[in-house]
Amino acid sequence: MDAKTHELAPLVRDRNSVAERITRIIGRPTQIGHIGEYIASQVFDIQLEHSAVSKGIDGAFRSGPLAGRTVNFKFYAKREGLLDIRPDAVADYYLVLTGPKSNTMTSRGEVRPWHIDWVFLFHGPMLVDHIKERGVKIGVATSVVAEQWNRAEIYPDGANSEYNVGNEQKQMLRLFCSSRGDV
Repeated sequence: MDAKTHELAPLVRDRNSVAERITRIIGRPTQIGHIGEYIASQVFDIQLEHSAVSKGIDGAFRSGPLAGRTVNFKFYAKREGLLDIRPDAVADYYLVLTGPKSNTMTSRGEVRPWHIDWVFLFHGPMLVDHIKERGVKIGVATSVVAEQWNRAEIYPDGANSEYNVGNEQKQMLRLFCSSRGDV
């Protein structure tokens, strides 16, 4: 075996140990999507669906201006302008947590830490209508124009007037923010 394989093995064991601890906290497997759902449910007071495989809906807002409205979460390590949308199951809202902007065309050699530098709230049916008007295919990696991302931003700046992030919520989100100054 080569030296890199010997170096990798204990790191994978460490990663598995951390994953077990995270799973005990969130109650679901340690995957970026499940972690995002857990964080968003805590920060935005959202009741998660009992099953993690509900079609197009991850939960519903329990309180605030969107109480009772359904939501689909996304947590992306990089802000790349793409959104996974099921055209046959559009939630009332899409709540998207993202890390820093992606500046590269390839992910080769790139680390993708799980940070939350931005949060976006899209009105699902309106978003789908705009995408259809542009003639863009809706699916796993749906292209969403920068103007729509900018209007949907609720954190760190609140361009979206549908939802105002409170100070306590901002403090919770900052726990997961990258230390980079270019967010």
